[in-house]
Amino acid sequence: MNKKVFVLAATIIMLLSGCSMLNDAKDTLTYVNDAKDYLDKATAFANDAPSLAQQAVGDQQATAELKTMLQDMKQEINAFNKLQAPDIAADLHQQLVDQNTKLAAGIDLYLQNMKSGLLDPSILKNSEIFQSVQDISSILDQIKQLGQ
Repeated sequence: MNKKVFVLAATIIMLLSGCSMLNDAKDTLTYVNDAKDYLDKATAFANDAPSLAQQAVGDQQATAELKTMLQDMKQEINAFNKLQAPDIAADLHQQLVDQNTKLAAGIDLYLQNMKSGLLDPSILKNSEIFQSVQDISSILDQIKQLGQ
């Protein structure tokens, strides 16, 4: 009887620890996919914002689109920063949060300039915004390796 209870307890413990490992793997894969989606959005932003900023200099509709694009990217940043990273990616996630802080500050600065009527596409192109996106891309490449 004691042996049966011991075997049953050992089996339950092994199953629970296996479930934990499966959950950790699932959480890591989910995080990697979320990070990849974020990178795609950040890359699209980095590719599209400069040309839209050029158009915005003389076009009110483009100005409104640029403002929306900047605000949307800021929302994406905030949503990504709130993600709970698995332990294996915690350091990389913190690096992303740090880069996102720089990116958000650059967006805020450009939005302030827009509000003041200073639409200078070179400010956007030469700001921390695009360096931060490149740095984010590099960090996310490391995160993708976690999912393999």
